[in-house]
Amino acid sequence: MAKNKKEEFKNPSVLAFEAKLVVSDATMKSGLWENREDTTKWSAVNVEEIRARGTISNRMKSDVMDDPSKLEQKIEEETKKPNPLLYDKASLPFDADTLKVSFTLRVLGNIRKPTACNIADYKTKLAELIDGYSREFEFKELSKRYAYNIANARFLWRNRVGAEFVEVRVKINNKVLIFNAYEMGLRDFTTENKQLNHLADAIQNALSDTTEELFTFIEVEAFSKLGNAQQVYPSQKMNMETKKGEKSKFLFKLNEGKETEIAGMHSQKIGNALRTIDDWHTSSENTGAIAIEPYGSVTSEGKAYRTGSDNFYKLLDNWMLKDKEPSDEEKHYLMAVLIRGGVFSE
Repeated sequence: MAKNKKEEFKNPSVLAFEAKLVVSDATMKSGLWENREDTTKWSAVNVEEIRARGTISNRMKSDVMDDPSKLEQKIEEETKKPNPLLYDKASLPFDADTLKVSFTLRVLGNIRKPTACNIADYKTKLAELIDGYSREFEFKELSKRYAYNIANARFLWRNRVGAEFVEVRVKINNKVLIFNAYEMGLRDFTTENKQLNHLADAIQNALSDTTEELFTFIEVEAFSKLGNAQQVYPSQKMNMETKKGEKSKFLFKLNEGKETEIAGMHSQKIGNALRTIDDWHTSSENTGAIAIEPYGSVTSEGKAYRTGSDNFYKLLDNWMLKDKEPSDEEKHYLMAVLIRGGVFSE
């Protein structure tokens, strides 16, 4: 007896895709802006442990806040107690004015093939839909946006803010592309130039490949002129519980404990910046682009921007199970989630 459509195209209990933008951790070095053509002698940025005495600055309970005499007494009591602070900090040395952040990116293709799917018919139909998207759009829009987030140095995060100059150098197949990051904003993806198009084409060539043989390898160096001895911002390690008097802030270091120890940024933080391309969600006019996530989650805001019918699972189910074709923007979003990778099982 033939299966009906609902039974045939049910959601698989096993469905997973590997990430197609494979990002390394990033290293942080220091030097002078005028010496960025040759950085072989640039120094590793070190993480320093800071011990200091803190002041009382936390919000008091409402009954204390509302009574000036109680507030004064409480502050006097707390001020007499030691408030030791112990945390990590990273800065440029006094003889360096520029931070260099370096990482590599490998772009893979064959998006149509999940790493795991336990329903053959679902796998076949999903591959057909991805192939249709590839024929229609050729991954051009997504590739342009990923390239844009490399060229504008979004991945520097706080290290981009307040810099005098920010320059990004991208090496692909021995060709070096140089971008002035401030020429491309963080609120849109409208700027176009030959170098940006060259980078986007290289990414597109890999994403649109239907085999597992072609990939694009990209080396990225970003230079941020912040000023001599200015503080820089490596990734911060998650610290689940801190007791009073214990170290409260741990910064990420590569080769920790070795002579070659160097401050760095997590691959997750770099990758999050590269996939901050979702300005198709309903609140984009106010928020701008957010990172590609199944529910549009932004952890720094404690908010998800795709909790309605525009979340990844609703859109995918409508397309796969109900044959409701998404809009072009929704298709871009769906493909970007698959490029992000993850486990999408029922």
